[in-house]
Amino acid sequence: MDGQGGGPARVSGPVQVDRSVGEGPIRVVVADDQELVRGGFAMILDAQPDIEVVAEAGDGRAAVAAVREHRPDVLLLDIRMPRMNGIEAAAVVCAETSCRVLMLTTFDQDDYVYDALHAGASGFLLKDVRRADLVRAVQVVAAGESLLAPSVTRRLIGDMVRRGTRPRRTPTGLDVLTARERETLELLGRGLSNAEIAARLVVSEHTVKTHVSNVLSKLGLRDRVQAVIRSYESGLILPGG
Repeated sequence: MDGQGGGPARVSGPVQVDRSVGEGPIRVVVADDQELVRGGFAMILDAQPDIEVVAEAGDGRAAVAAVREHRPDVLLLDIRMPRMNGIEAAAVVCAETSCRVLMLTTFDQDDYVYDALHAGASGFLLKDVRRADLVRAVQVVAAGESLLAPSVTRRLIGDMVRRGTRPRRTPTGLDVLTARERETLELLGRGLSNAEIAARLVVSEHTVKTHVSNVLSKLGLRDRVQAVIRSYESGLILPGG
């Protein structure tokens, strides 16, 4: 995601957190150890008519405590945090609640991207993100979608190779999927949008959303970000293939 260029890349997917009109504002916790950064993000978000910042936190433990107390829809969480880092906090939050985690990082080359996605994060933003992109990112993540830029996908795959996570030549762990759902997972792993998948499979976007929802449910995945990871780890897609 580039705060200097266009907005953050959006990976559209099934709305797992259905926020209907009139349901109320998106409840957000902002967690960053830099007070000015935290306050600035909170002020921007709280000024939106459809967003309410319910708490701020200055470290990872405080972030987890705030989520447990306030049950927000989205946790905006810095990766590098004292007491408990962002990855550890994200893992706890994602394991205990349905809160969506949007990670903040100073550099788009952050070494912890892969770990954060595995912890259950739904996407990334650079701290120099533009105001409009910050707001949109929270709205997108709250709707059950994910933010995953192509650069993050490439780095994720590279991390897998460096860490010795070798994708299997024969796909495994996908027996619960139908043939069409396996096709859908493969196309998700290649970064295609719902519209692109629909065109490739010659079906409607509604049908694609159903397939994606089935894939996530059967494989126990939170969102499309984790589906991308699973498509590589299972061997369905091979790096460079």
